[in-house]
Amino acid sequence: MDINGIASISSSLANVGVSQQVSIAVLKKALDVSEEGAVALIEAIPNSGANTVPNLPPNLGRNVNTTA
Repeated sequence: MDINGIASISSSLANVGVSQQVSIAVLKKALDVSEEGAVALIEAIPNSGANTVPNLPPNLGRNVNTTA
């Protein structure tokens, strides 16, 4: 193998490394954005204590009859 071939392979390997680093950075940014969206959705869920109806018994709606 001549010097030009070795230099070409070295440049190709360096480009692959940079490409992988960029891909990882983009993936991390996408995960961060996804996490922010998930946190916003979770915080948007209303408190279950605020939606209770005081006239109903506390055990109502807690069990499901699966043998019907």
